[in-house]
Amino acid sequence: MARPREIGLLALLGLLWGMPYALNKIALVTIPPVTLVATRLAVAAAVLWIIVLFMRCKIPVRQDFIGPLFVQGCVGCAIPYTLIALGQQSVDSALAAILNSPTPIFVFIISLVWTRHESLTAGRLFGVMAGLGGVVLIAGASALGGLGQAAAGQAAVIVATMSSAVSAIYGRRFAAVAPQVTAAGALTWAAVVLVPLCFLLEAPLQSAPSAVSVAALLVNALAATALGFVVYFRLIRTIGSMGTASVSYLKPAAGVLIGCTLLGESLSWTAGIGLVAILIGVAAINQTAPLGSRRANRSQQTSSGVRDTSSEAATHA
Repeated sequence: MARPREIGLLALLGLLWGMPYALNKIALVTIPPVTLVATRLAVAAAVLWIIVLFMRCKIPVRQDFIGPLFVQGCVGCAIPYTLIALGQQSVDSALAAILNSPTPIFVFIISLVWTRHESLTAGRLFGVMAGLGGVVLIAGASALGGLGQAAAGQAAVIVATMSSAVSAIYGRRFAAVAPQVTAAGALTWAAVVLVPLCFLLEAPLQSAPSAVSVAALLVNALAATALGFVVYFRLIRTIGSMGTASVSYLKPAAGVLIGCTLLGESLSWTAGIGLVAILIGVAAINQTAPLGSRRANRSQQTSSGVRDTSSEAATHA
């Protein structure tokens, strides 16, 4: 299994990334979708750059870092966040959670037919399927009844999920860079893409967001986005892309636990079984790879990733 510290960080990321489904619904009441995402990313990027400068982190300025960082910002932030915000205008949160959860499945498929960057065992395949089943049980099988009723919105969420899978694999190349630097850079590029787009599409200066929507946006930006992406890039480096992608199963589980502990909601037996299935699935996905596979993975990351021989990146991770 992954180290307890990494499992704890994975659980934290599941909690942080389980919040945006509800927060998006609240913010979208008075904030247009592209404007919402662009503002969220810009605020998160600004906060992270302040942290990076305060910690005096090593910031690579080479072309082989800046260019890939732009790609990471698009596939990991701009594309999925925008598509989910657009999709949730017509898709219920429960169904959106199900459609956005199969990221490990896409990582598994891409790894199997293309990259082969991590070991693909029967145990991991079992974990992928068990986790997905747990998500369906938690969200409620009735949520699947909405499939096909808002095809465009559902397709947007599915494409966002595929983009997130590509991001988890592509993000391995930043393993030698402090995660807060990678997160700040990726979010900055995503904001650079989306801020002009929101002015072209939505006239954001003419909107009148409510205080509740602004509060939801800020929580989303500071907790789910800024802190979440630092943890995300740290986990890609330590437990790999498939292990990190398993957070997609923890997001709806976090929502259920929040409802039970803070809101006094009851836990149904199907949701309880779903939670157990998710925990089993995440544990199976994060089983330690054979020694030979780990060595191959490190060798591949070294040859394809951004090299930063300075120890400062590791120091500030």
